[in-house]
Amino acid sequence: MSGRVLVDKQTPEVFSAMKQVSRTVREAADAAGIGRALLELLNVRVSQINGCEFCLDVHWRAAVAAGVTPQRIALLPAWRDSRLFDDRERAALEIAEAVTLTAGPHLDEEAYAKARAGLDDDETSVLIWAAITINAFNRVSVLSRHPVPERPAGAQR
Repeated sequence: MSGRVLVDKQTPEVFSAMKQVSRTVREAADAAGIGRALLELLNVRVSQINGCEFCLDVHWRAAVAAGVTPQRIALLPAWRDSRLFDDRERAALEIAEAVTLTAGPHLDEEAYAKARAGLDDDETSVLIWAAITINAFNRVSVLSRHPVPERPAGAQR
């Protein structure tokens, strides 16, 4: 063990509240017509940016279970150049990166309008909340150094 405090275990009531926020975001996503596959693409992309191996391990499997192909997951870092992502997915990924990369350039009005194209206010709000939520979970796992077990080839659970 690295001597790190596992903050989810040390303060379980706060982690429980975070999990409830995540459930509420998923419910809001369902109500707004945002499918699980799109949420998982967002979760994987944010976790890639943050280098969160634990969340990547959880969410690539959840993405596959939601119908996302391994090829699309592998190409997520190149989503701007890939033809495999539709306009709605591009908008969600643009929003996710803007929420995650707060130290860099933010979405200016033109970029924000482009990201919002095809998304209504409810969808935009839910996608922002989804990105905020996975960013919080990434920080818990990265700082706690949650271990990721190696799985044999072909194992997804």
